[in-house]
Amino acid sequence: MAQSSIASLAFKGFFTFLLSLVVFLPSVAGAQQPSAALPLLFDSRERLAKPDLSALVRLRFLTSVDFPPFNFTDQNGKLAGFNVDLAREICNELEIAAKCEIQALPFADMTEALAASQGDAVIAGLAVSPELRSRFTFSRPYLMLPARFARNDKADIKGNSAAALAGKQVGVVKGTVHEAMLAAYFPAIKSVPFDNKEALLTALKDGKTDAAFADALQLSFWVSSQASAKCCSLFDGPYPSEQFLGEGMTIMLRRNDAILTAALDHALAALSRNGRLQEIYLRYFPNGLY
Repeated sequence: MAQSSIASLAFKGFFTFLLSLVVFLPSVAGAQQPSAALPLLFDSRERLAKPDLSALVRLRFLTSVDFPPFNFTDQNGKLAGFNVDLAREICNELEIAAKCEIQALPFADMTEALAASQGDAVIAGLAVSPELRSRFTFSRPYLMLPARFARNDKADIKGNSAAALAGKQVGVVKGTVHEAMLAAYFPAIKSVPFDNKEALLTALKDGKTDAAFADALQLSFWVSSQASAKCCSLFDGPYPSEQFLGEGMTIMLRRNDAILTAALDHALAALSRNGRLQEIYLRYFPNGLY
């Protein structure tokens, strides 16, 4: 996969994977505590000015419904998810909640809808790419999606770091940036390529590989789901990489919306400092990505 498509997680296949584990939404909420807190992406000493939004008529966020747990429709048919809750908190922080709307569109229509002013900001996990950078502007990142190892708990791995995997067989989906990242970061590890993530996770569960290297989001939900049969656990990491995994989760806006972009950056920084961003993260990622 190309770098830009991994930043958006090759979303179509990823949607199918997470939807197949939709049982996680009610079931893992009470699972074990997260392994680590959400890393702060804003300097605690940084103070971003809050622009004057008194002239703003409304703020329309665009999102999709096929990317759980970031954006989806709940059992009552209402928009829900990490990005949806974050958009609402941004509006509360900017004191414009009465002016805010969140609209769901097909993921493929996001870019042109924003360009046509059918919305003001896209918060849907859209990958940052050079082509989009030439047409739009982006907020500061609010969440990084790192890579992680998952290990089979019966595997003979002595140690708690990636160094213990030297010479071990570690599965990875071939042709992905995770395969390239594994080779670049861990040359001593014997990578075992698989055609897709389903084959990779089956081999890990069956003990045909000692560990797997993949997206932390996928792995964190899988190891906690019934599909894993409690075979495995996250191991070492996380491993963020802008080179391989992109810039992280951002909000896309039109290039001429400098005031609104600055306002969103101000709100994201404030939510990071006051703990509200962490609260939303724990609501949807109770087992942690980090």
